[in-house]
Amino acid sequence: MKKYFITGLVILLPLTLTVLIVFFVLNFLTKPFMGIITKIFSTINLGKFHTQIFSHEQIVKFASQIIIVIGIVILTIILGVLARWFIFKWLIKTSDRILHKIPLINKVYKTTQDIVKTIFVTDKNSFKQVVMVPFPHKGIYCIGLVSRGAPSTCSKSANEELISVFVPTTPNPTTGFLLLYKKEDLVYTDMHTEDAVKYIVSCGVIIPETKEENKK
Repeated sequence: MKKYFITGLVILLPLTLTVLIVFFVLNFLTKPFMGIITKIFSTINLGKFHTQIFSHEQIVKFASQIIIVIGIVILTIILGVLARWFIFKWLIKTSDRILHKIPLINKVYKTTQDIVKTIFVTDKNSFKQVVMVPFPHKGIYCIGLVSRGAPSTCSKSANEELISVFVPTTPNPTTGFLLLYKKEDLVYTDMHTEDAVKYIVSCGVIIPETKEENKK
């Protein structure tokens, strides 16, 4: 009985978490616009259309969310096209300079901008190399992801080149520790980033396969 329950849990839990995350993102994106769209639907005489499963209000809500998501996608594409035009580029640069001069807002905006540029525009090799690092002390190893070289001021202070390594926590890999290591202290592995994340999230239950094992 216990084996059947665990098997069912392994099948059901990922599906449930996926559905919850999708609905969370959907609600997060559409919530600011729901009032406007539902008001438009209420002005249109569609009748009290309903089914045995969904009520009229639920159908209106789902339809509104779909329309909002489609609208966001179309708007994003349009912004991407306009961003390539010279005039729009000038407007973006001007608004960027203005936001950088507004107190408090400039701190949040600049930090967010730097993070997005770092992840999506600059170094494509960030978090691609999985390493083992001595943490919290020598003799004990943790899985880490090499982000990039440490700030030059840190390397100069230590009188040697340092490397920034992100050590995720388990079972939530979105939090962790940013540590600076000497290159000789890192133990490089042939583990893929996705496999390392699975290993961390599963608390060590899912054992990653090596490249040689995958070839067999």
